[in-house]
Amino acid sequence: MLEALKKEVYEANLELARRGLAIYTWGNASGIDREAGLIVIKPSGVDYGKLRPEDMAVVDLDGRTVEGSLRPSSDTPTHIELYKAFPKIGGVAHTHSIYATAFAQSGRAIPACGTTHADYFHGPVPCARALTEAEVAGEYEKNTGLIIAELFCGIDPLELPACLVKSHGPFSWGRDCAEAVYHAAVLEYCAQMAAITEALGAGEGAPRYLLDRHYYRKHGKNAYYGQRED
Repeated sequence: MLEALKKEVYEANLELARRGLAIYTWGNASGIDREAGLIVIKPSGVDYGKLRPEDMAVVDLDGRTVEGSLRPSSDTPTHIELYKAFPKIGGVAHTHSIYATAFAQSGRAIPACGTTHADYFHGPVPCARALTEAEVAGEYEKNTGLIIAELFCGIDPLELPACLVKSHGPFSWGRDCAEAVYHAAVLEYCAQMAAITEALGAGEGAPRYLLDRHYYRKHGKNAYYGQRED
């Protein structure tokens, strides 16, 4: 079942480790088959070095395991809520990468300090509010997804394909699982640059007109960066 997607999700998870975004058993990536209504996700607590494509767990949008002998990631309910809230995305990644997590732990957005950030994120990468004690005591992982969805009310998740969760860490997404991991890597790079920029005393952000120019030269109908696809 969904063998091609399992392979894609497996490779996406390995890329998290290769890029230094996840160590040991930290982090996870998933992909969704919208037509089947099924999600493929990393199994819980399995070291990246021991992971195999056939280990990937398949779950439905209610969180029920459809295929796989290993328990799916404990973050599966968060992924499910993101897929429900953002119907145009096809992949989700979650990491505890150092700089992005530091911003999350401080409860701060990652500022758009320059054009590198603007090439991928149309504005500061926001930080979701803290979960309440009741939300943590209840369906914690599901509620994490719900507060991200709440944060993105009125925001296009494809223009801002990542966010932080206060005291927790970053989540990213994309049109597929590979793009979700790509955005996780770029997010960490931008977070590191923002932290250094602020340490140098110049972290107020670049002007909007410059940020917009760089974002739209790579995205949208009038984009002109790169080569055309015939």
